[in-house]
Amino acid sequence: MVLLSDKQNASSSTFPDPFISARSKAPDRQAIALISDHGDPAADIGKEAAGGQNVYVRQVGEALAKLGWQVDMFTRKTRADDATIVQHSPHCRTIRLTAGPTEFIPRDRLFEFMPAFVNAFQKYQAKHHYPLIHTNYWMSAWVGLEVQKTHNVQLVNTYHSLGAIKYQAVPNRPAIANTRLDVEQQILEQANCIVATSPQEQEALRSLVSSQGHIEVIPCGTDIENFHVMPKSEARSQLGFQPDEKIVLYVGRFDPRKGIETLVRACTQLKENPADVRLVIVGGSDSTQADGDERNRIEGIVQELGLSKRTTFVGRVGHDRLPLYYTAADVCVIPSHYEPFGLVAIESMACGTPVVASAVGGLKFSIVPEETGLLVPPQDTDAFAEAIDRILGDDLWATKLRLRASERVQQNFSWSGVAAQLSDLYRRLLAQSIAHEMLVPVRSSDLSGAIVVPAKALTQVS
Repeated sequence: MVLLSDKQNASSSTFPDPFISARSKAPDRQAIALISDHGDPAADIGKEAAGGQNVYVRQVGEALAKLGWQVDMFTRKTRADDATIVQHSPHCRTIRLTAGPTEFIPRDRLFEFMPAFVNAFQKYQAKHHYPLIHTNYWMSAWVGLEVQKTHNVQLVNTYHSLGAIKYQAVPNRPAIANTRLDVEQQILEQANCIVATSPQEQEALRSLVSSQGHIEVIPCGTDIENFHVMPKSEARSQLGFQPDEKIVLYVGRFDPRKGIETLVRACTQLKENPADVRLVIVGGSDSTQADGDERNRIEGIVQELGLSKRTTFVGRVGHDRLPLYYTAADVCVIPSHYEPFGLVAIESMACGTPVVASAVGGLKFSIVPEETGLLVPPQDTDAFAEAIDRILGDDLWATKLRLRASERVQQNFSWSGVAAQLSDLYRRLLAQSIAHEMLVPVRSSDLSGAIVVPAKALTQVS
């Protein structure tokens, strides 16, 4: 990975633009832009709300580059000392744009800086021209819609989270709620294509957002070279866990919507000998970061319930060591109130660890009940305790779950497979765009008997 400072960015006349040098070596590569306003693809996962979206954009970008695309991933710069450009591979880079103060800003207060983000992006668009833009999250979608007003671009969007669902469970909507809902409807109806990561998300878009617009289902993926089956004894030895412990694992951010409290309380109701069960919580920042309040709250509940001695707060873990935690666990629990897809589920399954998860969103797609794990009602402490007990108490069945879980990911959820589907979608959209530009309207006075084809008919995705 190559980091370029502010003086080495694309506008510098002193240092060569990596985009230009890469294109000079591979003139046939088509440039495309992935926009992830708050989800920095180059960020450390788990830090200041960095999670599934960051992983998705980074992995998709790198996989698309391997398929022959020139990929620029745009995000907002949140720290002054962060490199403006992070070169992940010769044909894939993250570009951090200055939009507002160079500091972390919570998502609910970020929209006011999106016009500045558009202006910063337009400088790259004018110089390189990205004929296709894949936006991620609703604010990035707004950016894409603004760019589409002045440039002929094919616009693709992945939501990652739906306000129409999120606000159903929030007692007090934030001030930005109505704006978000309007943009989510607008992007569905006006984008060239929406990528839903599961059939359940597609259904939610149709029932809650709009009946208009084109949607294709392309799932998220995982790095099956990194997340794979290995001996459990080896993983536990490296992590310092005892061979005979029953390990219940959570991986993710500290956020009330992630349902960690439900898991903690469920652990007090397990039938297993309490001394044999260890709850391992991986992820999140320290108490000084944006998610510190929720972490402190969860730690308080753990102490209140007398679970401190058998609960381990690991903190952020790099992707190189994360497979060890999945492998060491007997069960991975995802108690989220809602997940459009849920990358943790397929990471765990790729390592052969069965999952107990809330029966919500894309988790109902990635997990096959009774074959790769169990699904239970969200926020149902009793149901989670019962499901965890089933897996911990039946070693033979758990072994079968491990095998089937790994097989399902290998067959359906590799990043290379996801990128291949996206690449096919992009090429179809670009081909239709070119066909549309080449269409010359013919007037009846110019050629008797000519058949006039409406230009808009060529913009529809078959």
